[in-house]
Amino acid sequence: MTRADTPWRATILTLYPEMFPGPLGLSLSGDALARGDWTLEARNIREHGLGRHRSVDDTPAGGGAGMVLRCDVLAAAIDAAAVGAATGADDPRPRLLMSPRGRPLTQARVRDLAAGPGALIVCGRFEGVDERVIAGRGLEEVSIGDYVLSGGEIAALVVLDACVRLLPGVMGKMESGVEESFEGGLLEYPHYTRPRDWEGRAIPDVLSSGNHAAIARWRRAEAERITAERRPDLRDGSVAGQAGSRSITGPSRS
Repeated sequence: MTRADTPWRATILTLYPEMFPGPLGLSLSGDALARGDWTLEARNIREHGLGRHRSVDDTPAGGGAGMVLRCDVLAAAIDAAAVGAATGADDPRPRLLMSPRGRPLTQARVRDLAAGPGALIVCGRFEGVDERVIAGRGLEEVSIGDYVLSGGEIAALVVLDACVRLLPGVMGKMESGVEESFEGGLLEYPHYTRPRDWEGRAIPDVLSSGNHAAIARWRRAEAERITAERRPDLRDGSVAGQAGSRSITGPSRS
């Protein structure tokens, strides 16, 4: 089955499903969602909670602050979502956990995800997730930056936005996804538009020359200069996939 036969499918497991689609329901991603280029399902983990109050968490083993999402509850939510999405067959989508200790999300990883069937994303909350469900359900821990959020939902929105914009037909010109930051290990070159002169600042002459080879050389040189100044780690290979920032974003600690 090809991408033309089935949309890119996103399933979110969260305690706050009302946070979705949020901004993804607007602009290019919203238009693509309305066209059926991709689908979004937000499932409430609490539907699999225990007891009268649908409890989903418990105190950490060994003591300490905060609460931890239970492995049995989260595993039940993952299993139900996977079966529901794959109509009883094995769900081929990667399972991501937005985690404070996750590997950095890179443009290379985003491209891999966008080229696949979709993603099942678990949004962490509280102090964290029971380690056993990470191993037992093959969760890939992913992070979006060196800062802490209240939960994984905003990070999941970032992952989805980055992927959806690369789906065929979402952006007007596919070159928009090629000539931008992190492609080829470089940050993007500067952009200009009218007016030609503004507050004593003029558009570089080369961009008005009509010499496409000279323009390409200028853009490459500017991209290399900006990258060397702001993100030398992209050029020395210290960032995996030559794309994106080192990251540890995930649920906050209580």
